[in-house]
Amino acid sequence: MIRVGVIDSGGPLTDHANDGHGHVAFGPDGCQTTVTPDRLGHGTAVAGIIRRACPPVQIRHAQVFDERPVTSALRVAAALDWLQGLPEADRPHLVCLSLGLRADRAVLREACARLTANGMVLVAAHPAQGEACFPAAYPRVLAATGDARCGWDDLSMPRPDVIGAWCNSPEHGQVGMGGASIGAARIVGHLAVMMARQGTLAPVQAFRALADRCLILGPERRKLAHG
Repeated sequence: MIRVGVIDSGGPLTDHANDGHGHVAFGPDGCQTTVTPDRLGHGTAVAGIIRRACPPVQIRHAQVFDERPVTSALRVAAALDWLQGLPEADRPHLVCLSLGLRADRAVLREACARLTANGMVLVAAHPAQGEACFPAAYPRVLAATGDARCGWDDLSMPRPDVIGAWCNSPEHGQVGMGGASIGAARIVGHLAVMMARQGTLAPVQAFRALADRCLILGPERRKLAHG
């Protein structure tokens, strides 16, 4: 079974893993605290997209938001360290970080490096336009965005180092949450399916596997030949 860690606003109790670890929340000081209901609904939406793509997936939530969609590098870094520090049998193969911070912070950069060095794939949201954010801009972190041109099964490469995917775009009549954060969740879903079928992937392998499936490159749609 493919295991996914979701660092977000929390999620439904049904996403608890039956291994004694379950969900964990992190306070402003980076310390573990009591998990609260998902007041924003964002983490629940992200988990729902991943599970829609790969129903058997096991999801573990690291809660870094409270009543508002505001967090810090310290809280996110603590969540990353908790996930990568889990026993090997419980450690996620994939981590979905459907958020981005404007500033580069050493505590976040170092936590991402530890996690990816452990062979885990970290997918982080990247804005469709404008400047990059963190941790999507870090080495070995898979930068993901939403692309309104993509249907549910499509992937794109709007920039050479960014993968785009379905993002619940209102341009297709969708309602509710959308954008880069939802695109990141969809890309995690793509990877979960790939890993369930073919085995786990290292960070660089994951990017290449997605890139090979991209049917939309830059501003134009074009089909790639597959050998």
